[in-house]
Amino acid sequence: MLRSFFPVILVLLVLQAQSQTARPNIIYIMADDLGYADLSCYGRNDYQTPHLDKLASQGVKFMNAYAGAPLCTPTRTSFMTGRYPARTPVGLMEPLRWGRKDSMVGLTPEYTSIATLLRNNGYETFLVGKWHLGFDPKFSPDKNGFDYFFGFNAGGIDYVSHKNPRGRPDLYENEKAITREGYVTDIWREKAVEIIKQKHSKPFFLSIMFNAPHWPWQAPGDKPYPDTLNWHKGGSKEKYAAMVKSMDEAVGRIMQAIDDEKLAANTLVIFTSDNGGEEFSDMSMYSGMKEELWEGGIREPAFIRWPGVITAGSNTQQVAVTMDWTATILAAAGAKPDPAFPLDGINLLPICTGKKKPVSRTLYWRLFQEVKHKAVRDGDWKYLQTEKGEFLFNLIQDPGEKNDQKEKEPARFQQLKKKYSAWEKEVLVPVEL
Repeated sequence: MLRSFFPVILVLLVLQAQSQTARPNIIYIMADDLGYADLSCYGRNDYQTPHLDKLASQGVKFMNAYAGAPLCTPTRTSFMTGRYPARTPVGLMEPLRWGRKDSMVGLTPEYTSIATLLRNNGYETFLVGKWHLGFDPKFSPDKNGFDYFFGFNAGGIDYVSHKNPRGRPDLYENEKAITREGYVTDIWREKAVEIIKQKHSKPFFLSIMFNAPHWPWQAPGDKPYPDTLNWHKGGSKEKYAAMVKSMDEAVGRIMQAIDDEKLAANTLVIFTSDNGGEEFSDMSMYSGMKEELWEGGIREPAFIRWPGVITAGSNTQQVAVTMDWTATILAAAGAKPDPAFPLDGINLLPICTGKKKPVSRTLYWRLFQEVKHKAVRDGDWKYLQTEKGEFLFNLIQDPGEKNDQKEKEPARFQQLKKKYSAWEKEVLVPVEL
């Protein structure tokens, strides 16, 4: 009798093992304040980023990728929840600051995170680097689905002293304050490699949130910023290049670790940024920068690699946004969204694999605290409202947003305004500074 059951048991075990290996490891890498053309594969020509260029060439490179917002906290909220930032209280912070009011706000388990969904679906979950979704321990990554956190809570950190803008140490392992020596980009690299190389009984999700090339402007080998120097000051194109190249080298080491552990064939890797760049960034043809809803504030480099699933060496014109990476990761992992919090993003895998053609999108953005900006992209058209007025642009004909079309296209102008107004009624009311 037992002999007759043995083949059945063996088949079940094999099927279970195949099911386990079919779910990929997932590595999501986000840069901080990286402009659209700050990688050489997107057009930067005063320095090279060979490792990121190589990664882009091994998968699909997106030419029309957007951030969920032109600022740190709301974009990170959109990734963690897969929803517009304005659907979650912490996403209304533009960004979280160290004031008393902001210290009372953060991401909570009440709003189901991507890490929680993946962990509930049998994944190990890790976050290395920048959090910026809450300063109090009750808002920590550990409380939001991550098995392990190694990083910092603030919007920025001194690359050498590891202090936050208030001069306090801000390096944590889970919820315990720790100290380390070294340039912080190297520290994230070493920790990510360590996680990849450890034994895993389950597939893993590793979110690597670099703070490079966000200010303070410090290259490898620099000293800590003096207390008297504003973190926005002291930069140069050369220093910025060194910061980006350091991150590029870190990504190269991380990818090498994946190869060394023979994990490449079953590891999905995504690279992008959290918003447009600042003073030393290259936004290519796009107008504006970080903290604005002109294209330069929200356009991002982005690419995805999954050997054997996604064809290498291709570009796509598909319009994509931060929330799409959440939906794509969940789909690849076989994890379902929380029905109480439906996703605003779409699964990009059918487009990346060629099973589906690019689809038209309607996307929305809002800024309220420092500036009052509104924007909607609907197909090829964009409605934009800033302190300078209201505009209508055809982004295919005019990607630099130089030729306002609202007088020539009054019906379309009103249509997009109505779409925006309808969307704004669905999300949370903005919060005053």
